[in-house]
Amino acid sequence: MMGLGKFFLYVFDYGAPIGFRLAKSEPARILGIISQNGNIYQEGLGKKWEARAEYWRHPTPELREQYKSAFAPQTIIGQYTFGTEPGSVSPDGYTLDIHYTERPEYDEIQSDLIFDYQTNVALYPAFQAYLREYQPPLLAVWGKNDASFIPAGAEAFRRDLPEAEIHFVDSGHFALESCCSEIAAYIRAFADRVERGALK
Repeated sequence: MMGLGKFFLYVFDYGAPIGFRLAKSEPARILGIISQNGNIYQEGLGKKWEARAEYWRHPTPELREQYKSAFAPQTIIGQYTFGTEPGSVSPDGYTLDIHYTERPEYDEIQSDLIFDYQTNVALYPAFQAYLREYQPPLLAVWGKNDASFIPAGAEAFRRDLPEAEIHFVDSGHFALESCCSEIAAYIRAFADRVERGALK
């Protein structure tokens, strides 16, 4: 835990299940959670996850090869720009991501992660139980046009945390790329309320 005492968690995408594992194991250390398109609910899985669930049940070599299309340059660019205003996303982020795909064995490593993601979904009920038991302050700020983790995943937090603060911004999955200032303002206000004791 890097010698930290209490801290806020910021979770996003694949990092959300990692963060909730930390929170569940060290609940007393969690001051609050900011989830930016970080899903832990079945409701938040977009349509593409239906096909991935079928792959998890029947992991054929053909399907594994098919999912490598997720690492193609145009797919990566689409992940960054889908659901955003044209011209609002700098090419820096997706250009760097595309560069990383050129590393040896990248596609095999990422394919392993896609298959392994089912272990995160299996833990969703445990993460939800943690929220119900400990009621940590939570801010969900979500790109409302995200096709991977859809807005229902943000709204579902209120089922376990009635006081959850939920905001949608006009962006896609990588919402920080086009709405950084807006998201930062929500985070600053949320952290301030927690620190003042306005949110328990």
